[in-house]
Parts: sequence; structure tokens; C-alpha cells
Amino acid sequence: MKEKLYTIIREDQWMMDVLKTVKNLKLTDCWIGAGFVRNRVWDYLHQKERSELNDIDVIYFNSTNKTPERDQQIEGKLISDWPGLNWSVKNQARMHIKNHHPGYMDCEHALSFWSETATAIAVRLNNYGQLECIAPYGLKDLFNLVVRPTPFIDLRIYKQRIEQKAWKEKWPKLKFFENYEA
Repeated sequence: MKEKLYTIIREDQWMMDVLKTVKNLKLTDCWIGAGFVRNRVWDYLHQKERSELNDIDVIYFNSTNKTPERDQQIEGKLISDWPGLNWSVKNQARMHIKNHHPGYMDCEHALSFWSETATAIAVRLNNYGQLECIAPYGLKDLFNLVVRPTPFIDLRIYKQRIEQKAWKEKWPKLKFFENYEA
């Protein structure tokens, strides 16, 4: 499934350009996740053009500089490099505090606490320009059009997200579940 994901992304020049822009930041353990990956795959599986994103979620892990101001600096750089995109940059080394979780060890560990299994996926270009992916729950749900909560999300928050994001209207083949099953 990873190769299929990589093919979908490689065939989208805009996505590749966004990934190159983020790679050039040279941040530690840096990835783009959430809708950047999820929505593109769902669009592909619904035979639709790439849908517009609310934002581009850039995550990285730096335990030595955990200030929100650092995230804002990085967002500013991205905005100057690529105006018109809504960049969201979050150092996962501090996000556990906001989310009332134990400390995260790295970005993959942080992703395991995200809301849905199909959202807890991130990609990047490595130093050789090759795509890499982290997905603590795998890619099966994403490619099977399954939406389910991760074990750590409050079910009320999960249901609110499903309703607010109107995913069923955008991608009618999606199947929704209310419990996590490995």
C-alpha cells in the first residue's frame, strides 16, 4: 500500500512541490500529515481531482526548542516561500501538554494520538528525494475508505469532527465506525 500511496503523491506535482518546500526547512523529524495525505487518497479513490485543503499540517519534533514562537517563525518562512497556503506548523515535542497526554517520543508516536486512523498518516521527502511515510495504524483504513477513531480519542470529539468536516458528503464511499479495532 505504501507504493500505491507514493504513486498517488508522485503523480501530483503540487504535492511534490509542497513536500520539497517543507524538506528545504531541514527540520528534525519533519512530516506533512492529516488532510494532505488523507484527502488526496480519498479523492483518488473517488476519481476526483485533488480537493482544496483547509490547511497544510506540518509536524516536526524538536525537544530543545518547544516554544510556540518557533512554530510561528517556521510558518512565516513557509508563507513567504509559498503565499496563499494556510500552513499549520506544530512541534510535536510540546503538543502532548495541550492534549493532556504523556510526552511523545517522536512524530510517529504523536501521530498515534491523532483522531482517526486515516488521519494519523504523514509523508515527507528524505535526503535522497524519496518519499517516506509514517502511519502508526497502517494504511489499510485509508485505502479501504474506513473512518474510525484511534484508541486515544474521545468519542464525542470524533463524532463532532465527522459532522463538522462533512466527509460523507465529499466522499460518499466512506464507511464510518465508532470504535477502534486493530
